[in-house]
Amino acid sequence: MTCVSVDEEDSVVPSAQVSPGGILGRGYRTVTLGICALIVLSAFEALAVTTVMPTISAALNGAALYALAFAGPLAAGVVGMVAAGNWSDREGPRGPLYASVVLFTAGLAVVGTAPDMAVFLAGRLVEGLGTGALTVALYVVVARAYPPGLHPQIFAAFAACWVVPSLIGPLVAGLIAQTLGWRWVFLGVIVLVAGALAMVVPAMARLRTPGAGADGRGTAERKPVPWELGRLGWSLLAAVAVLALNLLADSKGPLLWAGPAAAAVVVLLALRPLLPRRTLRSGAGLPSVILSRGLASGAFFGADVYIPYLLTVRYGFPPLAAGLSVTASGVCWAGGSWLQSRLAARLSHARSVRFGALLLCLAIAAAGATAAFALVPATAIAGWAVGGFGMGLMYPRTSVATLEYSTVESQGFNSSALSIADSIGASMSLAATAIVFAAFAGLGGAWPFTGCFALTILPALAALALAQRIRRPRPGVTS
Repeated sequence: MTCVSVDEEDSVVPSAQVSPGGILGRGYRTVTLGICALIVLSAFEALAVTTVMPTISAALNGAALYALAFAGPLAAGVVGMVAAGNWSDREGPRGPLYASVVLFTAGLAVVGTAPDMAVFLAGRLVEGLGTGALTVALYVVVARAYPPGLHPQIFAAFAACWVVPSLIGPLVAGLIAQTLGWRWVFLGVIVLVAGALAMVVPAMARLRTPGAGADGRGTAERKPVPWELGRLGWSLLAAVAVLALNLLADSKGPLLWAGPAAAAVVVLLALRPLLPRRTLRSGAGLPSVILSRGLASGAFFGADVYIPYLLTVRYGFPPLAAGLSVTASGVCWAGGSWLQSRLAARLSHARSVRFGALLLCLAIAAAGATAAFALVPATAIAGWAVGGFGMGLMYPRTSVATLEYSTVESQGFNSSALSIADSIGASMSLAATAIVFAAFAGLGGAWPFTGCFALTILPALAALALAQRIRRPRPGVTS
């Protein structure tokens, strides 16, 4: 697939392309609110399940499948991403968007009515399939429904959509579980999803399929995009390997390293056909944009789960207080996203990634120093707020850059590749940190936490080094 070559000087967004009303201006308001509502609901569900999962596990006698309830949706999402990307390139984002919402709501229904843990897990897999497809479909909707000048704003809005769920999602989920029962945490979302989709439908009717003329029919100038069943097969292999990688992270004895290492190799082999060419070799341009996104996700989410754990175990914080780090990083992530959108005409993609990765490195270093030297806990909390701000600077820009490097026919493939890098980066990092934590647990003290933070700073440093390769890619970069 051919991608558009963009130089460093050209990677800023011309201010002339920005609508005076922005993403809430005339013609964009309804679709913006609908898209953001879908993201808020999926974010709420993702955060809520963490809160109510202990209750669900006890009610359904499912302690043995506890980890699978989290790893399963992540693995299934890879398949949804690839399928939605290929479908979007063939026929536009309408079909994938509707199908993803149907899968998401069907998964919620299965989960909310599950009589046992096996059925609950099956529903979570369907949810993950829908959520992965939804992410890609929404990216293609952004590419087709908004002019390039509004892309930084809409991706900043996507980040902001996680703030409210981060602040009140766990509290609301806990309240619903205690009053109405845990099932309504999932079933109650279904009605809200239908309302959000209704706001997006009118905009979908105005979108043309790839290669279509003004009448919406295909033209002879562009070759139809075929179904790529081979990539779908590779995505299934990657999903199975990701799931195995997370399961083997709890291995003992000889399998502690050998099993996860073998699964990781399979994941990397399966990834190659799912990403633009030269991505795993950090090729200039789009490959480095996608690789830097995966590295940043691995660094941030790999460290993120251990900071509240550190505050709880080493400093005796109650759960609510330990969540301050998550809240602070979520709010600052939204702040960084807002700032990069305001500086879109002056701050290039490469500089956004460079500054963001640098702040992420400093944040993980602060967390590691807090663990290793028993610094005051405010050091880790404040540092993680800085890390969230850094992610806010770079995360939306990698999304914008991916769309700029894409042709109409490759928007789905490239968007799915970006989402896959996100998911795989996070899941592999979580598996690796679990192995390190288990290996260092015997040493006691701060060693397990220090080891995890030392590991997660490595992909952050790699993302920082890759920032320079986002600039001035060679003409005619292909994926």
